[in-house]
Amino acid sequence: MVTDFSLISHAAAGLSFLLLALLIVRKYLRRDSDRALFLAAIVSVLWAGSLVAQTLWEQPPFFVRYLLELLRDAAWIAVVFALIRDGARNAEMAGRARRLLGGCSLVLIVVLLGSGSLEYVMNWHLLDGKTKVLGQMALSLLGLCLVEQIWRNSVSFGRSSVKYTCIGIATIFAFDFFMYADALLFGQISGSFWNARGAVNALVVPLFAVNMINTRRQPVEFQLSRTAVFHVGTLMFAGAYLLLAAAGGYYVKVLGGQWGDALQVLFFTILLAFLATLLASTRVRAKLMMFISQNFFDYKYDYREEWLKMTQAFANLSDDPPLPERVVRILASLVESNSGVIWIRDDEGNFSLNTAVNLAPPKYTTIDGQSELIRFFGEREWIVDLKEYRLDPISYNLLEIPDPILKFTDGWLVIPMYLGDELYGITLIGTPYAKVELNWENFDLVRVVARQTTNLLAQADAQNRLSRAMQFEAVSKASAFMVHDLKTLIAQLSLLVKNAPRHRDNPAFVDDMIRTTDHAVQKMSNLVDHIRKPVADDVRGQPIELYGLVAELVSHYSRNRPAPRMEGPKDNVMVCADPEQLRSVIGHLIQNAQDATPPDGEVVLNFKTASDSVVLFIQDTGSGMSEEFIKTRLFKPFESTKGLTGMGIGAYQAREYLRRIGGNIDVTSEAGVGSCFSLRFPIIRERLECGLVEQGVHEDESATGIEPVPPAPASTAVNDK
Repeated sequence: MVTDFSLISHAAAGLSFLLLALLIVRKYLRRDSDRALFLAAIVSVLWAGSLVAQTLWEQPPFFVRYLLELLRDAAWIAVVFALIRDGARNAEMAGRARRLLGGCSLVLIVVLLGSGSLEYVMNWHLLDGKTKVLGQMALSLLGLCLVEQIWRNSVSFGRSSVKYTCIGIATIFAFDFFMYADALLFGQISGSFWNARGAVNALVVPLFAVNMINTRRQPVEFQLSRTAVFHVGTLMFAGAYLLLAAAGGYYVKVLGGQWGDALQVLFFTILLAFLATLLASTRVRAKLMMFISQNFFDYKYDYREEWLKMTQAFANLSDDPPLPERVVRILASLVESNSGVIWIRDDEGNFSLNTAVNLAPPKYTTIDGQSELIRFFGEREWIVDLKEYRLDPISYNLLEIPDPILKFTDGWLVIPMYLGDELYGITLIGTPYAKVELNWENFDLVRVVARQTTNLLAQADAQNRLSRAMQFEAVSKASAFMVHDLKTLIAQLSLLVKNAPRHRDNPAFVDDMIRTTDHAVQKMSNLVDHIRKPVADDVRGQPIELYGLVAELVSHYSRNRPAPRMEGPKDNVMVCADPEQLRSVIGHLIQNAQDATPPDGEVVLNFKTASDSVVLFIQDTGSGMSEEFIKTRLFKPFESTKGLTGMGIGAYQAREYLRRIGGNIDVTSEAGVGSCFSLRFPIIRERLECGLVEQGVHEDESATGIEPVPPAPASTAVNDK
């Protein structure tokens, strides 16, 4: 039964690969990868046929079957290299990598094939069975490494064009690897693995067929990068190291006698620890990457990789780590270093140390802005190699390097950081892990990245300066509101002093003076409290009968000309607001209407009540305002039509306070005809509805609002439009 299943399994594999070869030869032979896959299918047919013949007739001999086994592995590895060549963007780069990896696989196949030939022809047993099994495992591991690198480095579109081929080849090599590993462990090939091998190969053939059909109109997109070569080289080194370790462990066990098992465990532990140390060593990785860049690529850098790395490093908008530290690390990584220092030009023109990464700063760190090095960088964009400078200062025209740079004993490259044509900063890179030979490509890339990172540093600095300027602007704005309130208080007290000589014997004037003085004291106390606590968390109000409050203000301002009058319905409604601030808002608008209207004009107030709000209209027949002034200047702070006598924040404060209590102001006006201010207030039905009112915008404005002007002639009033 076992023999029957093995026969069926390998016969199915041979038939499947034969059909695949017929499919390819009919339509799909336009690319190297197609021809390589056709060759692999033909070799696989011969391989499967030999196993079927061996089962039926015990022919061909072992050497022929072993030869076809090696040719089959070589054919599938050739398919992988054909995919690399078809998809590589740089033919020379792909050719060098292909020669390296292809050479390794070719040497391995030749060694195995040569030893088998000598054994078959001359009966020379150069390699025993276990070594041959290790060779087959090495071929399988090499194939898996190549497939893994194609998958890792294919872009998304290219991955779809090679996806099924990669899965099929990986399945073949993975199955062989596990089968031979099991054989190495137990000393013989498992019958279960061997009988199922043909069926496994037959099952992956549809993957190759589907891939051929799907990629007929799709190019193979595969880019072999330095990282790919690095990982392949690392995996090959690790595989060869483990194979040598296995061989060494075997001989240690054989020669160790009674201590063989313990010595074998100790031997493996030491070798694995040593391998982990090598793979984790930054210095070793740097030397390996430098070796690959120097010997297998036309250019030292994968510029796409370097640019993506820099973009990812600066995509983090947080300040952890700070931007200057990231700049230093990016520049250092270009030359395989991990240390550096950056100086930034200060307001005095000198260069102050900003950040040091893995380098201990000396006592004095400031570079004089008039030093010879700064003048040197002002004339030419050179990168100074301190090692070369110490050996031959004449090559730099006996340039004097400042002590803050020379005091860094591990300093290596001095890089100028330009913003446009001006020197913005200086970066010092520390000694690298491995010996790096610099050429024009290193210097060009470092200069380009230095300029790009300098732009980011300058942008971040400009944002910090703008943030500080906005903070100062907020402080100035709050001060302006306070000055406006103080100016109104001064106007009130000045009127008292001016009218005192004429009305000091008038009891009504004395009473009015006392009330005004008390009002000024309260407002000044509020100002002091606001300075101590400039930001209020809430705005508290109380129920107010709006009609009664407006009537009081109309009576108050009737002493000025033109006298305001009330018209329309007199329904009293309740609103929630601070009484003093609401008087200030409405009084300010009435005063402004009087100021803008000639004595023979009119200032009329009336109400219109809706279901949930009430609107107070303040109309005048004054000079009016243009539509452009209303849109752009009326409610803009520090814009005034009164010249130096007004600060232009009264109307702004009035609108902001009404918005904070849930209302608003609308304005319609026409130059030479007059204006109408519409003040909308939300109505409250019960006194319990008036509690804590959520604060809106502009919390930094004055807590005192706008002060009403005491009785005075219109010509002496001091208020803003």
